[in-house]
Amino acid sequence: MSQADLPSMLAGAVDGEDVVAHVDLGGEDALAVTPTRTLVYRADGLLSDESVTEYAHDVERIDVSEGRRKAKIQLEYGLDGTETITVPSKRVDDALHPILAGVLSAAGLTDPGESVLRTFRFSELTLIVTSDRLVKHVGSAVWDEEYEEFHYDDVTGLDFEEGTVATSVVLTHAGRQERFKAPNESKRAVREALTDAICEYHEVGSPAELRAKREADAEDDHDADRGGASTTDFGDGPDPLSASPAAEDEGSEPEASAETAESPEPTESPNPATPEGATASESPTTGATPETDPLVSDPVETRASDTEPAESGAADAPAADSEGGDGFGGSGFEPAGVEEEPLADEVAALRETVEAQSEQLDRQAELIEQLIEELRRGR
Repeated sequence: MSQADLPSMLAGAVDGEDVVAHVDLGGEDALAVTPTRTLVYRADGLLSDESVTEYAHDVERIDVSEGRRKAKIQLEYGLDGTETITVPSKRVDDALHPILAGVLSAAGLTDPGESVLRTFRFSELTLIVTSDRLVKHVGSAVWDEEYEEFHYDDVTGLDFEEGTVATSVVLTHAGRQERFKAPNESKRAVREALTDAICEYHEVGSPAELRAKREADAEDDHDADRGGASTTDFGDGPDPLSASPAAEDEGSEPEASAETAESPEPTESPNPATPEGATASESPTTGATPETDPLVSDPVETRASDTEPAESGAADAPAADSEGGDGFGGSGFEPAGVEEEPLADEVAALRETVEAQSEQLDRQAELIEQLIEELRRGR
């Protein structure tokens, strides 16, 4: 992201580093991530002045606690204490992903040029999918030094076993099967992220192609050693299920059935004769009514009703007398007069007062909304 798009105070704090990620925290607040630091910008508000806070990436542990409106990302620095970044709960995953990428890079876990693609948090399981490896952490923390990593260079198989509540991810790595579960509501995202990353790394189109390629590589190594010990042993354990069963069964022929049932050849029967007098568009059973589209409702037929002539007796009825005027005719009362000019002046003055009070109320409402928003952002 260009530094020209950042607030001036935040751009100055970046101090020439590359901004690898920028996260909107609501309002004018923002979070920027560089290869070495995370910077949180807070705009000028009712409760605080404009500020930028820096957080180094050389952390030992990352914890996340979430509330209904706010979430806290806690960075533990060992003997140097703990720092906390407060963000809106709906933005916590957007902020955590680039922070984790920076921490993994600072810890030397990822190599230069390696990208952190996706981050998944499932209760006490965190999965970080990069372009070169899968990082797994089990525990209440999102990340600490007790992580496990599985480099794609040693991956020979990938499978997914669906259950009623969770899906098991089966990763064949260095001759062993690693299993971990993801909730079913996230199974598609996990499947796509892992499959795409591993297949792109090995330049294959599917996990089935990956397994075939690795088996071919193993056979080539065996032939090169002229019957000696293979340099890569993938074991004789059960093969993981392929995402494309048809590709696994390619080359095998289905067993022929013992008997083939013979069905009699259909005989032609003459068309029934058209009833005498029926046209081509008429149905033999429904008469001349054409078939209608079942997806279109029947049209509603509108008929005009004849107007009944007035009875002769009504024409002879005498018409009621009506008097014009102002509605007081013959009663002896007259409408009261109103002095318009003094009343108009009072109404105009009252309108000005009401408008001025409305403007003050609108301004107070804006200040209250701004105060509530700043309190939600943890100012």
